Amino acid sequence: MLLQTTKTYLPNLVVIGAMKCGTTSLHDYLSLHPQISMSQLKELDFFVEKFNWQKGKDWYKSNFKVPTEIRGESSPNYTKCHLFEGVPERMHRLIPEAKLIYVVRDPIKRIISHYVHRVARGLEKRSIDEALADVRDNNYINTSLYFMQLERYLEYYPASSILIIPQEDLYRDRIHTLQKIFKFLNIDEQFSDPQFLQTAHESATKKQPTDLRLKLSKLPGGRVFAKAVSLMKPELVDNKISKPILSQSTYESLKEVLTEDARKLSQFSGNTF
Repeated sequence: MLLQTTKTYLPNLVVIGAMKCGTTSLHDYLSLHPQISMSQLKELDFFVEKFNWQKGKDWYKSNFKVPTEIRGESSPNYTKCHLFEGVPERMHRLIPEAKLIYVVRDPIKRIISHYVHRVARGLEKRSIDEALADVRDNNYINTSLYFMQLERYLEYYPASSILIIPQEDLYRDRIHTLQKIFKFLNIDEQFSDPQFLQTAHESATKKQPTDLRLKLSKLPGGRVFAKAVSLMKPELVDNKISKPILSQSTYESLKEVLTEDARKLSQFSGNTF
């Protein structure tokens, strides 16, 4: 008896970033369109060599089992060329006809959100001014240099295959912005869904793990114990994170580093921050 295998497909849409710019929301909105199937696991990170590239083409295809016109995934790590080299090249080698969407936002606001994200995960102990003191090869800053990231893709993909979407547009004028995306993908741009009016992904109040939680996380059963403690005495394991405020000098330094890149992106896309 022959075993019937499930046919799989390669994607033809990739949301390449940026981190902390609403890619999860967009992924969820796109998945509502009947002509689109987005990967169930959002961040496949397949084209990042140190993550999932070694799993191979068949693993990647296994995430796309529905033969819709558009099959897509969203991996913000694809626009961190300063950390992960070769992503656009590997992507073009496998899916040269794919269309790419790059969600961006005010670069300084993205940096602040990125910083809070890392604090909440226990990965950042410095103040925000300390974290941004050295602007050279700075992960926070480089991830907000959108055109620098985009240039790597323009070496392999034509500009007509890349759509820049400001996060602000996705929130303020969602229906029109989604219609713009559907038109870019050559599918029914008039499709609508009641869930388009909902915020698909809104971060809860960020909390910073205390030293106690970090220590417990390294012990057998420590995570379960920390969760129990959080129900009784939440302040023992988590501290609420106040929105960090940049000093004027740090703000001016960021503007100096980011302005030219933002100008180039605006010239390319017609969008301004």
